[in-house]
Amino acid sequence: MLQVNFIRENKEEVIKRLAKRNMDASATVNLVIELDEKRRATQVELDNLLAESNKLSKDIGELMKSGEKAKAEILKEKTAQSKERVKELNEVLSATATELQEELYKLPNVPADIVPEGKSADDNINVFQSGEIPTLFEGALPHWDLIKKYDIVDFELGTKITAPGFPVYKGKGAKLQRALISYFLDKNIDAGYQEFQVPHMVNEASAYGTGQLPDKDGQMYHDAKDNLYLIPTAEVPVTNIFRDELVTESQLPILCTGYTPCFRREAGSWGAHVRGLNRLHQFDKVEIVRIEKPENSYAALDGMVEHVKGILEELKLPYRVLRLCGGDMGFASALTYDFEVFSTAQDRWLEISSVSNFETFQANRLKLRYKDANGKNQLAHTLNGSSLALPRVLAGILENYQTPEGIVIPEVLRRYTGFDIIN
Repeated sequence: MLQVNFIRENKEEVIKRLAKRNMDASATVNLVIELDEKRRATQVELDNLLAESNKLSKDIGELMKSGEKAKAEILKEKTAQSKERVKELNEVLSATATELQEELYKLPNVPADIVPEGKSADDNINVFQSGEIPTLFEGALPHWDLIKKYDIVDFELGTKITAPGFPVYKGKGAKLQRALISYFLDKNIDAGYQEFQVPHMVNEASAYGTGQLPDKDGQMYHDAKDNLYLIPTAEVPVTNIFRDELVTESQLPILCTGYTPCFRREAGSWGAHVRGLNRLHQFDKVEIVRIEKPENSYAALDGMVEHVKGILEELKLPYRVLRLCGGDMGFASALTYDFEVFSTAQDRWLEISSVSNFETFQANRLKLRYKDANGKNQLAHTLNGSSLALPRVLAGILENYQTPEGIVIPEVLRRYTGFDIIN
């Protein structure tokens, strides 16, 4: 959530930067400033009235002691009127603060200066590409045919048990899935990230804290009775570990990683681009989260990008890194890099990771602060990234590593799988 002071002091800049998201934020920004002025004026009037009431109470006490009861009664009447006005002002203050909060929730994060303008994924900028795209043999198959051929993922069984978009991994497919999770976690831990196992459901405060609500309301699975949400990513519970926390400067940076299943209601329309593992209602993902001092967060973002690059280099998958344009960025992000692997059998790029800096946007919602060297409380910067999302990594491995004899397992995964081919 954007800070009110920042909006008030940088009104035109906020409107200009939000225009990169192809939105006209002027009405909301003006309303936020108007509500903030109303809130501040109401608070001043309330404070003055309470100070006056306190003085009247003291005066009444003095008059009662001196026996001037008639004068005291006059002041008591004035005090009663003040109490009514205090009640009115408190109601106005509460309503104004609620309305202000609701308007602030509507505003996405302002994009960083280097975010390119654009309306869709077509306008993202390719900033890095690595790996040779393999030439497949005649008769090579897309992964949705390979998983049937080798009986390693069963979509029909998932539909029987639950619904479409909930696959069942079987045999070597299940073991390869587990191998990827273990490999990703080990790489993150070796890089200094502390592993967490977190709940797969969060409360409403957590969903608001990281920006899923109200922006993604309707896209998350929601248990209305207990008002809990199935997580769309481990980012939500892991980052909320630090909600309402005041950390010391010496604790920073904080590096966390965790594996969770992820649940998302939308699965898109049917077609080749969403077939098989390309888009699911439930999938597995290993996440990395960082809490940083503001002056260090963009160096940390670069480090996270290099970390994910290193994993893909070891998997020997052709990949590219995109800097997302304003129209394709997530609601809470100030700057995002997407990673995509090339699916040779599908002849298209598949997104497998997003690495983002949220600056103070999440921290402001979370009330996540640190005490700086001068003893002043400051909002921290939060960052997160997929390291990595499994379904499309698995699809890329199945398609790019297929041979007439079977699917060869990337060498770096063999100590986790215990086998070197699926046949």
